[in-house]
This record gives sequence, structure tokens and C-alpha cells, in this order.
Amino acid sequence: MLISTRGRYALRFLVDLAEHQGDTYIPMRDISHRQEISPKYAERLMSVLSKNHFVKAQHGKGGGYRLSRAPADYKVGEVLRVMEEELAPVACLTCKPEGCRRAPDCRTLPMWRKLDGMISDFFDGITLADLMYGNAASMFETK
Repeated sequence: MLISTRGRYALRFLVDLAEHQGDTYIPMRDISHRQEISPKYAERLMSVLSKNHFVKAQHGKGGGYRLSRAPADYKVGEVLRVMEEELAPVACLTCKPEGCRRAPDCRTLPMWRKLDGMISDFFDGITLADLMYGNAASMFETK
């Protein structure tokens, strides 16, 4: 599993929106500038986020983007699953209908399922609010 720029940048955009949220919409150029991401690429990401109801969009003068819910109500895992389409560590765990013909006899499949569950639990245990307030950093410091 490799988290792409789509997933990483989407999280950066959502954290940026969370940090600058208010009663107004935030223009795309402001977010792009702060995050040092091209407006064209940013618009493609925001389109996906908007279609999946992570953000609200308003076009025209005074338009831009804002979160559709509170930062604490966003789980990192849900964002990554939408942006990456798949977080499974191995192909045999993906939701493809053909599946793996060896699954019934596979001795390693339980290990991959356990890892997949750990990945989901990890990312679903972190919210935008955690990232926004720096809580995630202290959650994962090694001692």
C-alpha cells in the first residue's frame, strides 16, 4: 500500500479548510497557495471531495469551499478510501468480484486480513481535528 499524492493532498486541503473555517467559503487560490499545490490539480481533488460530500462548494463571487461538517467528524480513513479507492495491503483483499482462487487454501490470507484491519483501525482512529490541533503527532511519538 502506497498513499498517493491524491490522498495526501486531499488531507492537507481538508486540514487547511478546517484551520481557516468560518462562515465564508475559502477561495481555491488561497488554499492552493498555502499548500503549494497547483490550482488545476487542486480543483480536481476538490471535485472528488465535493462529490463525496466532504466539502461544500460555491461558485462565483464570494465562492470557494468549506467543510460540510465539523473537523472531528472526519476520519482520515474515510478520506483516504475515497481518494485512493483502495487501502488493502495486498490485491487479494480488494473488493474485485473475481477474488483470489487460492483464498480458500491460502495460509497467509489471515495475516493480510489482520494487517488490513490494523490499517483501517489506525486511519479511522484519527480525525481532521487531531491533525488540525497537532494531536496526531503526540499520538504516534515513539519513546
